[in-house]
Amino acid sequence: MSSELVWAIIKNNNSFLVKRQGVQFSAEPSNLKNVNSFKYSGLANYKSVSILPVARGVRVTTRKANKQNVPAKSANSVVIAKTRRQTSKSVANLIARSQYRPDLRAAAVARASAILSTQQPKKVRAKKEAKGPRAQKN
Repeated sequence: MSSELVWAIIKNNNSFLVKRQGVQFSAEPSNLKNVNSFKYSGLANYKSVSILPVARGVRVTTRKANKQNVPAKSANSVVIAKTRRQTSKSVANLIARSQYRPDLRAAAVARASAILSTQQPKKVRAKKEAKGPRAQKN
């Protein structure tokens, strides 16, 4: 089935669609921007990119176009557990430089960077002691 036909069927009604305050979002795992549009849809486009968190780093999953009729063999998954710069370079190379989906490079790098930001431990800051004559009154 063509991508355009699939999008025409699912664009207004699918299980991942979230409608809030006049805006439509998509909760599908292979939608990089979570926007309900044909460009970012992982259901309509067979060549889709999924970036998910793992224990250390991110998992980049792409679908092989030539294995479209064999779903079990269609996914190609790579775990990247590097620094932030190395991860963004690896994601960009996987998606754009290999001519997979160059239009999704910026969104994929942004998603990987956001996931890495959530994996950073929070810094605990010591509470500063109050200084000055007014602070000493109490």
